[in-house]
Amino acid sequence: MTETAEKMAADRAKLLEAAKMHVPFDGWTEVSFKAAVAESELDPALARALCPRGAVDLALAYHHAGDAEMVRRLEEADLSQMRFRDRIAAAVRFRLEAIEDRELVRRGMTLFALPQYAGDGTRALWGTADLIWRRLGDSSDDINWYTKRMTLSGVYGSTVLYWLGDDSPDHQATWEFLDRRIDEVMRFEKVKAQVRDNPVLGRLLAGPMRLLSHIHAPQGAPSDLPGQFTSRQ
Repeated sequence: MTETAEKMAADRAKLLEAAKMHVPFDGWTEVSFKAAVAESELDPALARALCPRGAVDLALAYHHAGDAEMVRRLEEADLSQMRFRDRIAAAVRFRLEAIEDRELVRRGMTLFALPQYAGDGTRALWGTADLIWRRLGDSSDDINWYTKRMTLSGVYGSTVLYWLGDDSPDHQATWEFLDRRIDEVMRFEKVKAQVRDNPVLGRLLAGPMRLLSHIHAPQGAPSDLPGQFTSRQ
């Protein structure tokens, strides 16, 4: 990272930190953004250059900061003795534990529920799922690249919603909910593998699968570990 990029990242982090105390009351709005600019003592023009869409870009910066904290925890943890499904559960748990204030997430969900920002919210959720798969070493480059991120996005999204209303000690109810969601995905993937291995159904699906295989993963798609999100891992 260049010195200029480091300075921009530091200023954006400063702006985000200042916004956090206002978001629970005013949401990820222009009101919170302007208050953060004033309290961070950044030049308003610089703040707008860092976050052209104001609070929307700050909300995304908050989400990405949570992703970065999840990655840090994954790098520190020893997951080598875990089943693959348990590594995924650990990653999702790390991501939720990286959230400082549930109200910041609630306000973010309100923001990204708006039609004009729904695409940003979807990309952020997909990005978290993609990051988890990449950090766990996924190397798929066919339709599985998409299906694995789609299913994990669903698992993560539903777990976040459950977690927001969970008042159980140490969020134990959330972790049990997460385990159930992953088990459901495992059962689905097991059936999918059986269909794929069935010679009759395999021939019926050969055409659609060839078509889907031509859809390439976006640039920067994952690179290391083979394997599927299945019960065989």
